[in-house]
Amino acid sequence: MLAIRTRRRKAVVLATAAVLAGLTAPSLTASPATATTTTTTTTATTNTAYDDTYYKDAIGKTGASLKSSLHTIISDQTKLSYSAVWDALKATDEDPDDSGNVILLYSGVSRSKSLNGGDTGDWNREHVWAKSHGDFGTSTGPGTDIHHLRPADVRVNSVRGNKDFDNGGSAVSEGGGSLTDSDSFEPRDAVKGDVARMIFYMAVRYEGGDGFADLEVNGQVDNGSNPYIGKLSVLKAWNDEDPPDAFEEHRNQVVYDDYQHNRNPFIDHPEWVESIW
Repeated sequence: MLAIRTRRRKAVVLATAAVLAGLTAPSLTASPATATTTTTTTTATTNTAYDDTYYKDAIGKTGASLKSSLHTIISDQTKLSYSAVWDALKATDEDPDDSGNVILLYSGVSRSKSLNGGDTGDWNREHVWAKSHGDFGTSTGPGTDIHHLRPADVRVNSVRGNKDFDNGGSAVSEGGGSLTDSDSFEPRDAVKGDVARMIFYMAVRYEGGDGFADLEVNGQVDNGSNPYIGKLSVLKAWNDEDPPDAFEEHRNQVVYDDYQHNRNPFIDHPEWVESIW
């Protein structure tokens, strides 16, 4: 009997150890869902802090009605001169890790605020909605609206020129991962959503009033001097793939609090892009 009890105890101990090992030891063969780590889904956050005040006349609306309401809301703004844009960008795009620098849009480089100008190695004022796409130049209005004016390396800015936005092309030297071809420009991944939301802001803010063109986003590239920018399907995808981050949200707040006193609604509510377009 003693031998039988001993064998039973050993069997129980071995069985328990096997169960514990199965619970704690990693599987040598991962399932496809576990093994795949390169594809992630991001969800854009919504800033509802201004829904009861700033956006109260737009909440609950969709489509053309939403676009019209947002146009009315964001058109109430303080307008800057083109020379005042220099100092504004030094605040809106300040490097959070170095208060003496700004972050350049396309390259992601942190560069001294004092290196603003037109020479190689400087940063200048990039119009994300290219000036020629609406012929507004640097006139007070769309030409000085800092919701789409960003610091950019002089040379990289020149490479972008007035091209529409689309995927593909060859690498831009010192462009932070940006690509370009004969008729389009693709910014680095980290700011694709930023670029899209600036474009959508401009299309809502400037609707043909104030003596300026009616700016619209369309489904093509190579728009030339027409008041259009593409490519709509790509810009919508960028808005989804690259939700607003802390830098973009902080920038929107600085523009609102200290300079133009209007907001980019697509930073606060990225889902409104799909609702309108």
